[in-house]
Amino acid sequence: MGKRAGKPDSGGLAREAHIVAHCIRKEKGHSYAELVDRISLMPEVCDRLGVHPDAPPDPSTFYYSFDRYAMYIWRALLRISAQQHPQSGRVALDSTFFEREQASQHYLQRCGRNVKTVKATTLTDTESLVVLDVHCCIEREHDTKAGPRVVRRNADDLRAVAADNGFQDWNSEYEIAALGIEYLVHYRGSSMMATANNALIRSKGYTQRWMSETSYSTVKRTQDSALRSRFWYRQFREIVLLFALNNIKKRSKTL
Repeated sequence: MGKRAGKPDSGGLAREAHIVAHCIRKEKGHSYAELVDRISLMPEVCDRLGVHPDAPPDPSTFYYSFDRYAMYIWRALLRISAQQHPQSGRVALDSTFFEREQASQHYLQRCGRNVKTVKATTLTDTESLVVLDVHCCIEREHDTKAGPRVVRRNADDLRAVAADNGFQDWNSEYEIAALGIEYLVHYRGSSMMATANNALIRSKGYTQRWMSETSYSTVKRTQDSALRSRFWYRQFREIVLLFALNNIKKRSKTL
């Protein structure tokens, strides 16, 4: 992760140690206090992270580091985790939702939180099932707005994008075609033109779009379908971390 993964100027734990600790916390579902207790019981892990088992960091150290590391750090982790897998250039574009009602009702009413889910739009490789990129929003941004945004960020690595009719928009089709990417999207309706187009894109691999649903199901079953963080920006980072962990676990082996 470049210079941002080295030892901080002020001393203390290296940045990669914080990132690994957050991966352990999220993968096991620990609180910050439980994370410190668990790490202190794993001397080999402490040695790799530069943590002394008898004097572990305070839980607040990891809590504030999740705030301190901006979104591009977690996006870099997601990108690097995806690059460990072979990529076909053929991806599925789809959206899913994560629950964010984990705080108490008193807290929700006090802070005025009335949005119950966070929407995540992803690009999933149809062969390796790794998530290449994620776009998060709370204000229910329409698929035709969020979809092209994710595709533009990864245009150099894509050959074909398959999406359902929620992403069907003439402006999006022209924009993605101008990037040299084949856009396999179902048309709405049963007109002759729509029927012919849908039959054509099915013959080009549109049916692999369901791979994104498999990826969502794996993440929510093996990790969590609800977000534990209270603040929206931490929830966005939590979603990116969930998909990065899913990519990493595909490369891991049980000892």
